[in-house]
Amino acid sequence: MENPLTDFCSLPRFAAIRPEHVVPAIEALVDEGRAAIERLATQGGDPTWDGFVDPLESANERLARAWAQVSHLNAVVNSPALREAYNAAQPLVTQFSADQDQDLRLFGRFKALAASPGFARFPPARRRLVENRLRDFRLGGAELSEAGKARFKQLQQELAAHASRFQDNVLDATNDFGYFVTDPAHLAGIPADVLEAAKAAASKDGREGWKLTLHMPCYLPVMQYADCHPLREGMYRAFATRAAEFGKPEWDNTPLIAKILDKRAEVAGLLGYGSFAGVSLATKMAASPSEVIAFLEDLAARARPFAERDMAELAAFARSELDLAEIRAWDVAWVSEKLRQKRYAFSETEVKRYFPEDAVLAGLFRVIETLYGVRLKPGRAQTWHPDVKFFAIEDAGGALVGQFYLDLYAREAKRGGAWMDDARNRRRLPEGVQTPVTFLTCNFSAPVGDRPAFFTHDEVITLFHEFGHGLHQLLTRVDELGVSGLAGVEWDAVELPSQFMENFCWEWDVVSHMTRHGDTGEPLPRALFDKMVAAKNFQSGMQFVRQLEFALFDIHLHHDFDRAQDSVLAMLDRVRRQVAVVHPPAWNRFPNQFSHIFGGGYAAGYYSYKWAEVLSADAFDAFEEEGVLNPATGARFRDEVLGVGGSRPAIDSFVAFRGRKPRIDALLRHNGMTATA
Repeated sequence: MENPLTDFCSLPRFAAIRPEHVVPAIEALVDEGRAAIERLATQGGDPTWDGFVDPLESANERLARAWAQVSHLNAVVNSPALREAYNAAQPLVTQFSADQDQDLRLFGRFKALAASPGFARFPPARRRLVENRLRDFRLGGAELSEAGKARFKQLQQELAAHASRFQDNVLDATNDFGYFVTDPAHLAGIPADVLEAAKAAASKDGREGWKLTLHMPCYLPVMQYADCHPLREGMYRAFATRAAEFGKPEWDNTPLIAKILDKRAEVAGLLGYGSFAGVSLATKMAASPSEVIAFLEDLAARARPFAERDMAELAAFARSELDLAEIRAWDVAWVSEKLRQKRYAFSETEVKRYFPEDAVLAGLFRVIETLYGVRLKPGRAQTWHPDVKFFAIEDAGGALVGQFYLDLYAREAKRGGAWMDDARNRRRLPEGVQTPVTFLTCNFSAPVGDRPAFFTHDEVITLFHEFGHGLHQLLTRVDELGVSGLAGVEWDAVELPSQFMENFCWEWDVVSHMTRHGDTGEPLPRALFDKMVAAKNFQSGMQFVRQLEFALFDIHLHHDFDRAQDSVLAMLDRVRRQVAVVHPPAWNRFPNQFSHIFGGGYAAGYYSYKWAEVLSADAFDAFEEEGVLNPATGARFRDEVLGVGGSRPAIDSFVAFRGRKPRIDALLRHNGMTATA
């Protein structure tokens, strides 16, 4: 029987994929890849693009596409059998990649190609790809001794396993928690749709009353609206201590954090870097850890006065209006919502009733179609869950540009957060252009009964954010696989298109076309929208320094942190004293859930969110100057930023679009952090 994971004729065959397919498929593709590498590494003659680079790209792509499907399924329909198969196959993939990165024969052929007389005549995208490959050989340990290479590979294997285990522990600890409530008085203030879902969750477990969970569609509204103080405290404590020493020992991420940091430091030493931050920044725009730290501390100096003002206003309101002498960590969201409602006379619950899923998607698609001259339409594909939708993007002439899966709702077997991943990247083949395919994943509230899903405005912003990543991948015009879409884009520029898209959620000409009240069918009133805009920068100072706290913690952890002399929590506490205005209790174990840096790709790179926000705010400034839905500006943004992918340095793409280097002014203005604010 044919293995669906080795069928690349069309779209992934998700309906046919089973856990037992994973290891055989990966073994076969690894063997196939090794055979291709052996053939290409030993062939005679001078290396050429068509005879060497392109066949190598093809060999790597088949494994990458299969592994993308496996990794995605492990994240969105996690099961014990699939997890076991994923963890069994992952070392094969890691070993294959590590062996290739250290193959001196391949490295030598790339060096020979770069030194050849014809290299200067290569198209820019091809030159960029070759230069990136040479860098990646060095970062992969190709120049190490044989003993160093062996140790480097071992470290890469162990780090990949630790990252997977870290995320599994967070997911398991999240799913394990259920807070059952039978007295409705304890649920005062919580929105009706959240309670409806909680009642359904309890019923599914064969219990009476309501089941509250740590999944975002439940946890966030509870913390924001629940009037019962002990309920908020209990939920916060459960959330803040996930995957830590307070729960099941096998889910405690504390030992994993130590192992990950030690192994990353050893990797850096093998490669000749002073810290792992140096390794991370070798593929980013920022030149050094000190530049990153200076950037973040400069932002902190600008933002902290606004954050302190926000916190002082919150404390004064809590004392005078809520008889709350001290704001605890589990009170912040609740008090903030009360102050927001008093100051701006609206609630997030009221706004949510105006954002049904179908209207939001129609409004989002309208923005994309207007700016980029494309059309989005439903498509047909096998999916991994009945809730998943599938769409195609076509150009003005009806030609296929790309396709994407949209998985919007939270589920127990699905990891938290929101993300975009590529299923297939664009490249030019002899038979024509291979169009890109992406996964767009969120964790929003699902429809209940006959009622459609409704999104908070924050969730709408999240959806636009992930679509920004998706458009970066889908609207590329680069034909070379290794620098098409997001491939080859510096990590601290990857968030530019995503954060850029968030800005449209604050424009009346966009929002007015994507709302419909759940009861009356009326669009969002302009007066309510004006209140939302007035409240846009409500507590922006507090939110700003929270991101700086995470970013500084991350960069220090991977640059100048000495685990032999210090503890992770003590270092985090020092960062908080420097920038934070909200100080969690001592038992908070945020690092144990920081999957971005311990389970994902943001190690020594979390600063990228703020770095790219400077770029994205300045880029959107051009739309504010020339027309928010101006197709000419949109075409220029696609041509110079989205379309070129990783085929040139990100700063060159920004300058080509904006006509100058980025400025910080727009970021501060968008966050209300100016002298007049």
